Amino acid sequence: MVTLIKYSIAITLLLLAGSVNAQELKGSYSGTLDVQGMQMELIYNISTSEDGLKATLDVPAQGATGIELDSVILQDDQVTITSAKMKMTYTGSLSGDSIEGTYEQMGQKYPLTLKKTVKTKPGNTALPSTDAALEKLAAMESGSYKYSVEDYFKTPDAYSFQLSPDGKYISYLKRRESGERDLYLKETATQKETLLIKQEEDLIRGFYWANDTRILYMQDKGGDENYHVYGVDITGQNKKDLTPYDGVRVNIIESLKEDTNNVIIQMNKDDLQQEEPYRLNINTGEATKLYTVKAGDPPISGYHFDRKGNLRAIDRIVDGINMELLYKIDGEFTRVKLTEFGDTFSISSFNPATKNPDDAYVISNLEGDKIEIQLFDLKENKKIKTLFSNDTFDVSGVSLSRKRDYEIDYFSYTGEKTVVVPVSETYKKIYSRLEKEFGEKQFFTVGKTDDESQYMVVVTSDKIVGEYYLYDVKKDTVTLLYKLLPHLKAEDMATMKPIKFKSRDGLMLYGYITLPNNYKEGDRVAMIVNPHGGPQGVRDNWGFNPEAQLFASRGYATLHVNFRISGGYGKAFLKAGFGQIGRKAMDDVEDGVDYAIAQGWADKDKVAIYGGSHGGYAVLRGMTKTPEKYACGVDYVGVSNLHTFMGTIPPYWEKYRELLYKIWYNPSIPEEKAIMDEVSPALHVAKIAKPLFVVQGANDPRVNIDEADQIVESLRKRGVEVPYMVKYDEGHGFGKEENRLTLYKAMMGFFAEHLK
Repeated sequence: MVTLIKYSIAITLLLLAGSVNAQELKGSYSGTLDVQGMQMELIYNISTSEDGLKATLDVPAQGATGIELDSVILQDDQVTITSAKMKMTYTGSLSGDSIEGTYEQMGQKYPLTLKKTVKTKPGNTALPSTDAALEKLAAMESGSYKYSVEDYFKTPDAYSFQLSPDGKYISYLKRRESGERDLYLKETATQKETLLIKQEEDLIRGFYWANDTRILYMQDKGGDENYHVYGVDITGQNKKDLTPYDGVRVNIIESLKEDTNNVIIQMNKDDLQQEEPYRLNINTGEATKLYTVKAGDPPISGYHFDRKGNLRAIDRIVDGINMELLYKIDGEFTRVKLTEFGDTFSISSFNPATKNPDDAYVISNLEGDKIEIQLFDLKENKKIKTLFSNDTFDVSGVSLSRKRDYEIDYFSYTGEKTVVVPVSETYKKIYSRLEKEFGEKQFFTVGKTDDESQYMVVVTSDKIVGEYYLYDVKKDTVTLLYKLLPHLKAEDMATMKPIKFKSRDGLMLYGYITLPNNYKEGDRVAMIVNPHGGPQGVRDNWGFNPEAQLFASRGYATLHVNFRISGGYGKAFLKAGFGQIGRKAMDDVEDGVDYAIAQGWADKDKVAIYGGSHGGYAVLRGMTKTPEKYACGVDYVGVSNLHTFMGTIPPYWEKYRELLYKIWYNPSIPEEKAIMDEVSPALHVAKIAKPLFVVQGANDPRVNIDEADQIVESLRKRGVEVPYMVKYDEGHGFGKEENRLTLYKAMMGFFAEHLK
């Protein structure tokens, strides 16, 4: 009940209405709800309207602000606030600048005193460094360089290209001189360019073609990750917010080629802790629920639809940590597989090419260590055959041709680099033609017209940001569309070299080293080790990395280590990291540093550690676990205290809580709580002996600003000056160009001060 109350508060949609004596109640009122020792601040912002009163709710611990409320009434001195969705009522007596009352939800009652306050920004606003201080830090980098921070990190003039289903248009985001990015269309025949959507305050987070004449795009507010889906015609008309639900997270999960007026979305509109599927009309916004998760049922983690939009299978979390696949047989969802976390059995797509409606392409590692692609009969619960596998790496990519009756075109996987394996005769010819065009460069077909007469191709490498081409199959022509950041010349860029080495306990580890372009064998240079986020199931890949290239241009090497729990290397490697975050997973990062030093690449006295999200946690953990190893560190939206982190996860992560405990640690188990104490950097700030730079988005729903505040405040109480950058219009990572540039300029000044 504790968590349900807590996260229902966090982001629920509410709508408030009317009453009397509105002026007396106008203002913001703050109070702390105490539920079995867990505390959460609530701020009610009450104002007048034509109908009486209206209000919004802020929950600072969740990074949630401006949530509209449902009903507020003031009669005499009695205040009543209700929410049907939350099944919540707050009643209290107004006296001067405070309300003394009771918060009730789902039969549970808690005292809650609200006091009038001045609404403030998230977190402790006294902590962030001033703009002047950060500018002074950025100025620590001096010298003449061929490429500036802007050259690496400004938004490309145009990017995110997509081909319309009929091939008549290309859509893309285009940068304004001031850094905003707008959505444009270009006719492929005439090259006529049209502005479709102009960015206002919030970023366009993604877009895609719903049919030949309509585009869907997604936006949130200030990085809070509560996405809305908008629709617009290619004429610019009929622009509409198709999911106008504040505080609700929406994602598009299926496009329907057989039903061009609808898509399948999932959203947590009716239950904050559970996303449910809806058929969404892309013109009217009419949403029809396709499945309801019943109270008491295991939470659902995924839905599988066929090409006609029929719900055929469901992934559920059982007992908190096991994964269950239910397949619809004779009208009933029936269990096909029950797997423990770390084992994989998942539907990639159904197989329309067969007469057997129960055939599907699945990815599975149930018969071995590595994920392979299988053809599987779901009704008989039987593998038909293995289609593709690799002895060293997990494989999961399969591409089908809709035009050619869903024939398999190619398989793909990520090894040291990305590998594409053509299968169909048609695609073998296409791939061979593109190989002649691009030689040894890495290229991928990333889009195609419905009739498969034109393909969008992207070319990239460790030295090429990205080049987009259009391949016309009938004409056999390859036409350059755009080069991303063409001013970054490949000959000036550094090489990213795949590496592998053994961990201290004998595990084979993979990663990458990027050395400065002018590196000479025998030189020992300053190095930045960059642990990735996640941490589970994701990994660092070979390709153009703007951070590593910026660092290399300033004379620094960059080390990426795919430590245990990273994805792509088999389930034994993944599971080896469960319950080892901050311990053996951190050992792997340290072993990578030692390997780079042993190879003669790195100066052991000039090693920095930098990372975001889990990588930010690794920075703080590294600087408290082995403080002698690092000359300095940069923590970007990183966890500092595992206890507070577990207490402020977004509501849509709640169904994964037990999995989170399995990956990290369970605070209800004394032995694991002791480990959490041991590996929480905020509890060991006295061990931080080297300079630290902390960076945070104020509206981050995943890693709350308190994670950064507490580490900064603790260090400053010890007299340690910590540069602290907070952006109040960002969330989990900086999406806006001006903020991104400010970050990297300050970071390079910080590294110049402590590594040179």
